[in-house]
Amino acid sequence: MARPRKFDEVRAVDAAMEAFWAAGYEATSTQDLCDATGLGRSSIYNTFKSKHDLFERALARYMECKNAELTEFLDDDTRTARQKLRGVLQRIIDEEFTRHPDGRGCLVVNTAIEVASHDAPVAATLERDYGVRLEMVRAVIERGQRDGDIAADRDSRTLAHLLIAAIGGIRVSARAGVDRAALEGVADATLTAF
Repeated sequence: MARPRKFDEVRAVDAAMEAFWAAGYEATSTQDLCDATGLGRSSIYNTFKSKHDLFERALARYMECKNAELTEFLDDDTRTARQKLRGVLQRIIDEEFTRHPDGRGCLVVNTAIEVASHDAPVAATLERDYGVRLEMVRAVIERGQRDGDIAADRDSRTLAHLLIAAIGGIRVSARAGVDRAALEGVADATLTAF
């Protein structure tokens, strides 16, 4: 008879997420995952099957948390659509310089750069997540167009792609050492297209 698990699987995934986020997929060893989760190798492999499986679960958890934060922010009806979109960009800038000054960036952006080109399942996960965020942003843009806050003659899908591209660019630029003032300028310039 198999022994019951004596650990919280969600906590283990969260701890692994932090490890992958800090070091990247390739640089995170099994021992790093053992140290982060407090689990032995056999517990990790018995529960998660492989480092890759644990990474996919950690990435999904990250996406779930980040998309919940974005949904909550975009659902706030006290701001106009333009204020919401500028606020999203500001939150990214603040996150890069305040919440994560260690330069870890965004696990989704990091994974797109490091893993997606040679890992079809991860690339598919990233594509699905992008689609979710695209539709969230597009809905805000279309609401803004109806309210007169955003130019109605602009394609909402293209503007949503632009905002998401700006987010990725801000994140990568911050990691490359671009200062906060320059990224604030990028955020402002992005919104001129709206």
